[in-house]
Amino acid sequence: MALYQGARPRLITLPGRPRIAEGPALERRRARTAIRAGRRTNRLGLILTGIVVTFLLAFFWLAQDVRVSATGYDIGRLEVLRQRTDAKIQDLKSDLNRLGREPAIRKQAIDNGLGQLDDAIVLPAR
Repeated sequence: MALYQGARPRLITLPGRPRIAEGPALERRRARTAIRAGRRTNRLGLILTGIVVTFLLAFFWLAQDVRVSATGYDIGRLEVLRQRTDAKIQDLKSDLNRLGREPAIRKQAIDNGLGQLDDAIVLPAR
C-alpha cells in the first residue's frame, strides 16, 4: 500500500477534535472536490429536462383546450339542430291546424274531382 504525503486514515465515526491546536499559517483556498477533480456539474441535462417538462405541460394544456373547444362546438351544433327541429314541429302543427278545417277539406275534395252532394232524396214509405 502506498502512502502519500498528507494522507489521513478514514474515520468510521465522526471526526473528533483536530490534533493540531493551531490552524495553518496561510488560509487554504477551499475548492469543491468536483472542481478539484476536474468534474463540473452538467447543466445541459438540467436545461434539456426543463425544456422537455415545459413542452409536456404545454402539450397537456393544448390537449385540454382542444377538448373544451370541441365540446363547445358540439353543444352549439346540437343547439342549432334543436332549433331546426322545433321550427319543423311548429310548421307541421300549423299545417295540421290549417288543413284540418272544413274549407280546406272541401277544396281538396273539389280539386280531386269530387262534387258537392245534391239534396237528399226522400223515399216515401210503403
